[in-house]
Amino acid sequence: MSKEKLIIFDTTLRDGEQSPGASMTKEEKLRIAKALEKMRVDVIEAGYPAASDGDFDSVQSIARTVTESTICGLARVVDHDIDRAGAAIKPAKRGRIHTFVATSPIHMKVKLGMSPDEVVEAAVHAVKRARRYTDDVEFSPEDAGRSEIDFLCRIIEAVIDAGATTVNIPDTVGYNLPHQYAETIRSLIERVPNSDKAIFSTHCHNDLGMAVANSLAAVLKGARQVECTINGLGERAGNAALEEIVMAVRTRQDMFPCDTGIDATQIIATSRLVSGITGFPIQPNKAIVGANAFAHESGIHQDGVLKSRETYEIMVAQDVGLTSNRIVLGKLSGRSALRARYEELGTKIESDKEFNEVFRRFKTLADKKREIYDEDLQALITEANQETVDESIQLLALKASSEMGETPHAIITLMVDGEEKSGAADGSGPVDAAFKAIESIESSSSELLLYSVTNVTEGTDSLGEVIVRLEKGGRIVNGQGSDTDIVIASAKAYINAMNKLAISSGNVNPQAVNV
Repeated sequence: MSKEKLIIFDTTLRDGEQSPGASMTKEEKLRIAKALEKMRVDVIEAGYPAASDGDFDSVQSIARTVTESTICGLARVVDHDIDRAGAAIKPAKRGRIHTFVATSPIHMKVKLGMSPDEVVEAAVHAVKRARRYTDDVEFSPEDAGRSEIDFLCRIIEAVIDAGATTVNIPDTVGYNLPHQYAETIRSLIERVPNSDKAIFSTHCHNDLGMAVANSLAAVLKGARQVECTINGLGERAGNAALEEIVMAVRTRQDMFPCDTGIDATQIIATSRLVSGITGFPIQPNKAIVGANAFAHESGIHQDGVLKSRETYEIMVAQDVGLTSNRIVLGKLSGRSALRARYEELGTKIESDKEFNEVFRRFKTLADKKREIYDEDLQALITEANQETVDESIQLLALKASSEMGETPHAIITLMVDGEEKSGAADGSGPVDAAFKAIESIESSSSELLLYSVTNVTEGTDSLGEVIVRLEKGGRIVNGQGSDTDIVIASAKAYINAMNKLAISSGNVNPQAVNV
């Protein structure tokens, strides 16, 4: 008997971008959207078009480019939002409008100042207006996890009658427990008279660490769409992780009456892409995509796996895209070999200009490292794309000194809008001195929120990857840099963040949109 289809709705580009510091450029969003399409994600929520001209442009560009996935735009139950979403998704081969309004007593009273009757009227009006642009309309009762079940039944019946084809039940604040959330889904499907005319969906936040568990429990009770993000990205504690949902359903087919159409071999590459673009590192013990997810340290475990993989592994690493990470590329390797390896990794470099820059960086790294790994290649392309954001400030030279008993000192030379400038500063360490030297040349007037260092691969010659998070006037940006010299990598990351701050904000994180 054939399995039912479980629709995967990815909201990395919308809800994921609401994470402080995760704002993405249009080009970065396009790269992620193409990776999601290659993974065969059913629906890509590309953004909130009414939030800003930048977000509108990003959604529209994705709608023009991606053809295999449905492209969705989010909208409040406001005519302006609906119309902007409709215009943004118009170029899409398949487009969807996702509209929402709060339904919990506290949200209706405190946030909206609306009566239940007014909320139902607004929801019905929004769905009908959205139907002018597309037959694929999704409705979400925001904060459904704390809404009264009788009112949920009433508003859901009304929006389905108005033309909603998907009804999403958000646990907006991550308040529900699995049995409770699953019971809500079951009850709604049973009690709403026209529930058979719509697909019921989950959207769970991870405030109590139960987003994936809640989503899966709901699937067992009839939900046939799951809204999720790559790496569980999302505001506050994040959303249900796409990779965990997909592999849980696939691994436990004895329990689930449905399956996804996801190409799971693209999971690792997409996970690393999102991590690199957003600057949010993946914790080593993260399920499915963490560095330790398929590693075995214990002697007992190692012995068991050597005898039979199934003793301690319930999944095959290759199924999620993990392969041997050592590649035969070095300073003698040519352009064709490098391009072919990137394509094997699921990263297609479109323009010759971009490839030439990546190849230049590859050759520079090959002179410093004897062995180059897939992770090195991912870091190279991420850094190359980071620096195309804006190069009004460029690092030309850096000299840092650190000696026991002496104050660390850094001398730095920058190119600022075509003019060469130098500065020097002391610090508590060479990185601190470098940052202060940069600020002495070009003050960003920002606050350093995060400084994170990870090694891309093993060994003392490994690329060091640095993430710097700066905040200025309520705007948060991530900068990223990599180099075998950690001080240089740090300076690159700091300058990358400063360049982003210098750009007038085209993408505004719509923090009020908390479906």
